[in-house]
Amino acid sequence: MSEKKLKDNYKENIKKFQPKPPYFLNCLKAFLVGGFICLIGQGIQNFYIRVFDFSEKQAGNPTVATLILFAALLTGFGVYDKLGQFAGAGSAVPVTGFANSMVSAAMEHRSEGLVLGVATNMFKLAGSVIVFGVVAAYVVGMVRYLMNMSFTG
Repeated sequence: MSEKKLKDNYKENIKKFQPKPPYFLNCLKAFLVGGFICLIGQGIQNFYIRVFDFSEKQAGNPTVATLILFAALLTGFGVYDKLGQFAGAGSAVPVTGFANSMVSAAMEHRSEGLVLGVATNMFKLAGSVIVFGVVAAYVVGMVRYLMNMSFTG
């Protein structure tokens, strides 16, 4: 029997023994946890609006910074990783997921030193996000500029 045929037979035989992933339950958990994180963010924003008399626009940046701080602290205490195992994408999509991945990388490589361990590995992930953000902002800015020129010219 050829090697390819053996591999195909093996794949066919093990399919009936593999459990089916609970797609609906996973989606529900992701939706609920992601929504709860957003609910907390809305509560924080409302706090800044009421207590510090910020406008809705002014409260946006401190709200994001507060969510990032909470996610970093929860990652440091090992809570956010458990939340991520439970919720999947629901905890990874909001800005808190990005903070979690940054802090996790920093904690994992802290034994290698501050610069070569923490900073280097932390910014391996953040570097691509920052570059994509800058390039996307440039492209959108150029499109808007060209559209404004065509409408005013």
